[in-house]
Amino acid sequence: MDPGADMRSRRLLQLVINSSVLQKATPQGCDNGALMDHFGVLIQGVLAVVAFSTLMLKRFQEPKDQRRPWRIWFYDTSKQAIGALFIHFTNVFLSDLTEEDPCSLYLMNFLLDATLGMLIIWASVRIVSWIVERRKFTVLVFGEYGDPPQAAAWIGQCALYLLIMVVEKTFISLVLLIPGWTKLQEILLHYIPDPQLELVLVVLVVPFIVNAIMFWVVDSLIMKKYKRVQNDSVSDRSTAEKDEEFQVLLKSDSQQENKDNEHQIQALRSITDGIRSHNVAL
Repeated sequence: MDPGADMRSRRLLQLVINSSVLQKATPQGCDNGALMDHFGVLIQGVLAVVAFSTLMLKRFQEPKDQRRPWRIWFYDTSKQAIGALFIHFTNVFLSDLTEEDPCSLYLMNFLLDATLGMLIIWASVRIVSWIVERRKFTVLVFGEYGDPPQAAAWIGQCALYLLIMVVEKTFISLVLLIPGWTKLQEILLHYIPDPQLELVLVVLVVPFIVNAIMFWVVDSLIMKKYKRVQNDSVSDRSTAEKDEEFQVLLKSDSQQENKDNEHQIQALRSITDGIRSHNVAL
């Protein structure tokens, strides 16, 4: 056997092994800036349309006698939409700042927002609601817009909810500064070979499933409150109508009783006049 050929074969085999090891060591993922290129923007647009369609579908699933007017429905759902858009674009901005896989960093941000962030939002809403009720700022009570509904109340509640989102995102960003998240980031989507598939999963599939559940639950809570208000108003109207009917019946009975008394008085007067006439004749 030719020693030169044997040496070339060994070098070729070593080159193949080194290439395989290098390929395994290189982390998979989408490139830096992939979230804001044409494909990434298209996926985000699809996510916005699908998420909005979920809220539309929920409205048409409501019973007709309990379905909210379009204005109330817009006021209820737009706060969620504004908060979700703020969180989404903040995560995109923060993910593009890294030199590593931006898709995995976006997914980590989103999952933290959907878990720890939801607890922060819930606690913040409770605290803010307590302060608003204590200070009697009625226009800032979440879900209450006045009668008739006022746009000023909706704007104030949107601003207050957006402030809560800022607090939540700041806290989550500080949590991500804790050492150890980088290893999880490398493991999270390392085994997905196609960067575009990873982008679709991270920006469309996972956010759609989580956001659809969150939107549906939060909107149902708002809807129940609206139903309760509507039912209370219907109950109040029914009580008022019953009171009115009772007053009419009482009035009718009183009028009938007065008529009977008048007839009795007239009969007594007739008898008295007859007796007097008889006595005069005698």
